[in-house]
Amino acid sequence: MTELKLLLKEGDTETTVLVDQDVFTIGRLPECNLYLPFGGVSRNHAQIVKVAHGVWTIKDLGSKNGTQVNDRLITCPQELHHDDIVWLGNVSLVVLLTTSIAQSMTNQADDWDAAEQRTIFRNVKQLQQQWIQADSKDGDISNKDITIARLKDLVDIAKNLCAATSIEDIFFQVQEVVFRYLDSIDRLALLIDVTGGGNLELMNSATRNSSQQQHLAADGSWISRSICQKVFEEKVVIQSADTHKDERFSAEHSILVKGIRSVMAVPLWDENKVVGVLYADAHLSSYHWANEGEEELSFFSALANLVASSVQRWLLVDKLKNEEVIRHRLERYHSPAVVQQLISVNRLPDGRLLPAETEISVLFADLVGFTAISERVTPTAIAQLLNNLFEEMLQEVFAYGGTLDKYIGDCIMAFFGAPEPQPDHADRATAAAKGMLTRLERLNMNGFWQEPLQLRIAINSGKAVVGDVGSSQRVEYTALGASINLAARMEGICPPGECVISEVTYRMLSQPVDFQEMGSYSFKGINRLVKVYQTKMH
Repeated sequence: MTELKLLLKEGDTETTVLVDQDVFTIGRLPECNLYLPFGGVSRNHAQIVKVAHGVWTIKDLGSKNGTQVNDRLITCPQELHHDDIVWLGNVSLVVLLTTSIAQSMTNQADDWDAAEQRTIFRNVKQLQQQWIQADSKDGDISNKDITIARLKDLVDIAKNLCAATSIEDIFFQVQEVVFRYLDSIDRLALLIDVTGGGNLELMNSATRNSSQQQHLAADGSWISRSICQKVFEEKVVIQSADTHKDERFSAEHSILVKGIRSVMAVPLWDENKVVGVLYADAHLSSYHWANEGEEELSFFSALANLVASSVQRWLLVDKLKNEEVIRHRLERYHSPAVVQQLISVNRLPDGRLLPAETEISVLFADLVGFTAISERVTPTAIAQLLNNLFEEMLQEVFAYGGTLDKYIGDCIMAFFGAPEPQPDHADRATAAAKGMLTRLERLNMNGFWQEPLQLRIAINSGKAVVGDVGSSQRVEYTALGASINLAARMEGICPPGECVISEVTYRMLSQPVDFQEMGSYSFKGINRLVKVYQTKMH
């Protein structure tokens, strides 16, 4: 006959309660089957129901703090298994399922004790509170002195962590205090979710014996990834002694090969999110951590809480620095509004825009008579002219959400429809062209240059590949494809001071009435006649 018992721990006292009813209520009311007069436990907190022979489920009765099974909050009835840990507020109950008489039950309890010495799971917040409460109740003067010293040291650590400007500085501060106070620790590692995608990256590691540092695998193969991932995903603290005996972790390569016997891992949690894991291991048996592990784990967890805040600050600063570099580069091509949108939606893996096929309208704007002008003035004057002219023309491109591809001598190449899709890219391109010609007319009237200047502008629409293209040394954001080549060729037949567009662009315009047919032309490299439209912008 299978029976269900609940093991309740109160300090050093353990109480075993037999679930002897098919419907068994747990709460703070005296009439409950299991009376728990503790803070955090609701009047009618949870209910255990026997649903079949040897099968029990537990459900929450609308309690204030909820019911957790193995640190997972339950929202519907959940089946209980042997060694499950049920949390009601700050109270934990260990589930014991037995199939024999009282002696067997005692053996099961003994088995639990042995299992607990191997692996301990703790809720992060509860563990930190326990550490603080234990210190305030400790009647031993020497222990109080140690606690005060540790708290003072933690304050100093917090100050040093606030002053740390890099992840290396943060880890150095952690390494110093861990190896100073936790004699059992042999190796230490800091893993962080840098990108926020749930992938833990090893940022730094150290050994107590500095001479062994060079033997510490840089790839982190000595770290139990399964333990770290559980800590990170479930926001629990894990202390595992004799890990090779724990079937949940014993098959892991790092534990088997490296001979890891004891592990402590705590989440870097700052009340809002988990940003990483602080991991330590040692070649110790369960004896040490069965006697001293609780205090060390509490201290390790409290330290991790301080580290979490520093890591969060470092991640934010690093993100802002990266965004500034990305912003500076992208603002050469895009309007500030487009740059902000690209950054905010996180479409920039490694700060790069990956090449992708899309439909765009490409614009070429060329300065008429540039060669003749170059013959008459100095190179310095030419550079100044182009700088001033490009500055003015680019304002029209950005005003209509366009992207600067490049400057080609005295020519501006820009496109519309990427990196953000713009269904009206043809309208935007022609509007920008009209704006450029109108702006240049106004500049000429105000004596922008010693003689009036004119532009030739050509626009074509179609498919193109747009994105970062180049080598590891140099990358440029550009558009490639036959539609770009055609627009470049069309610029050569454009009358001075006008804009020409292809038939494809013409048919995409919402109001094509401003354009008139110019004729069909043959262009080099294109084996068909292309109908071209033009309009005068005066």
